[in-house]
Amino acid sequence: MSSAVEAAISCSKVDVPAAPEPEEAAAAKVKNAAAEHGGDAANGKCGEAMPPPPHCHEDEEDEEEAPKVIDLGPRVSIKDQLEKDKDDESLRRWKEQLLGSVDLNSVGETLEPDVKIMSLSILSPGRPDIFLPLPVEPNAKGVWFTLKEGSPYRLKFTFSVSNNIVSGLRYTNTVWKTGLKVDRAKEMLGTFSPQLEPYTYVTPEDTTPSGMFARGSYSARTKFLDDDRKCYLEINYTFDIRREWPSTS
Repeated sequence: MSSAVEAAISCSKVDVPAAPEPEEAAAAKVKNAAAEHGGDAANGKCGEAMPPPPHCHEDEEDEEEAPKVIDLGPRVSIKDQLEKDKDDESLRRWKEQLLGSVDLNSVGETLEPDVKIMSLSILSPGRPDIFLPLPVEPNAKGVWFTLKEGSPYRLKFTFSVSNNIVSGLRYTNTVWKTGLKVDRAKEMLGTFSPQLEPYTYVTPEDTTPSGMFARGSYSARTKFLDDDRKCYLEINYTFDIRREWPSTS
């Protein structure tokens, strides 16, 4: 039990005397009790409202702030990793399972992974998939796509990995409306080994906002980064949220 709670309880206790006391004696007893508690209860006077506890909150992560990264030492090629772990049977099998059918003769000496985002699309039940053209023109203007308010949707990414294992690949998306940041999403995609076939990742279902104030134009920035904050794609674009889906004709 905290001192503040104890003090509050002590403030609420009332001793019922066995018999009425003269006013002078009762006043003296109250004065002595106040003096005994130092005139306050856990920095709050008896009979007055206790101050509320400090409000705990998390500061929003600065998008451009570099995270604290644990130094894992120099990057090692896939071939060197397998050679280094050849005496550890379980670790070697795990890495071989992760690598699958990778041709070590073509990628084994390369240290840096290479990730290429091949396609981005928006999936919504009952609607044709919206494919977003890549690469995006640097100074492209106009609305990239339009969504209906209050509609469920998922994002689908198709990407390739070559040269080496990419660790902690993630997607971030920041959205502004009339210059104010209104949403920031982060999705951890995972760790991927190089392979010939592209990977496909679909995000959990989300819903577009609805209502008069939700409709309108938005600007957004999307990034794909890894644990080393190496950026494989960064795009800036605009989109609309409207009352109805745009015509497909």
